[in-house]
Amino acid sequence: MAAAKKALGRGLDAIFGDNTRENTPNENEQIGNIPTAGAISEIPLNQISTNPDQPRKEFDEDKLAELSESIKNHGIIQPVTVRKTAKNKYELITGERRYRASKMAGLKSIPAFIREADDVQVMEMALVENIQRQDLNAIEIAFSYQKLVDECNLSYEDLSKRVGKKRATVNNYLRLLKLPIEIQLALKEDLVTMGHARALISMEEVNDQLFVLKEIIEKELSVRQVEAIVRKIQNKATKPQKTNGSLPYKYQQLNSQIKKKLNAPVEIKRSQKGKGKISIEFDSDKKLDQILNEILNS
Repeated sequence: MAAAKKALGRGLDAIFGDNTRENTPNENEQIGNIPTAGAISEIPLNQISTNPDQPRKEFDEDKLAELSESIKNHGIIQPVTVRKTAKNKYELITGERRYRASKMAGLKSIPAFIREADDVQVMEMALVENIQRQDLNAIEIAFSYQKLVDECNLSYEDLSKRVGKKRATVNNYLRLLKLPIEIQLALKEDLVTMGHARALISMEEVNDQLFVLKEIIEKELSVRQVEAIVRKIQNKATKPQKTNGSLPYKYQQLNSQIKKKLNAPVEIKRSQKGKGKISIEFDSDKKLDQILNEILNS
């Protein structure tokens, strides 16, 4: 969690960017079933456009600069993959980092495999390449899986075979999309791990999920610690409630803090609609004065 803490406030970084895997030999083996228009071609960069459905949305500028320097010194080791969209017009399928770094390096053209592919095949190839190289964060993978399911009309079983992952792994990623946007952003920023997110998924109350998220970030909680908190909340939720509605864990914690601060019995009652009252007990005028002074001066 130390790395996660460091990431706080950093923005949506491309955390899993690679600058050492550009020579991956399996890229074109994976897409070998897509017809090719020929061998490697040298294509002007100004004739190539990026893929708007590229699963990877974040690119680390520092790592792009490093790759650009490597390209200046050694050239492009692994060609990119494109498809032809019109005369002298191509769309990038795989290799956007190499494409961007080549432009930074001042190159005018880039070696490329030209392949015949429809939109679905392009999306699938881009996804498989990025997943193999671990270039995507968990949320980007989840959205990409969901898009494949929707666009290709795939079952989860078919999807797991297509991307080479166990069905349980695919399901775990897709379940992330049910989490509140705050938790999804925390995953993208590397503030929480996949393990943390999986623990939060089992919680029913959004308020509880967000409360525990804040605890994870501020206290650098481990996955086991989070799982213990979740179990505690779930156990309390199964007990009969004195009020008409269950009290979210966040308010249970605040109730305890108020009791401690006022040094007096405090009870928060809340209905299912969010209405209720706070009761503070006192046994003398002196105690009442102490409570009021504490409230007014805090």
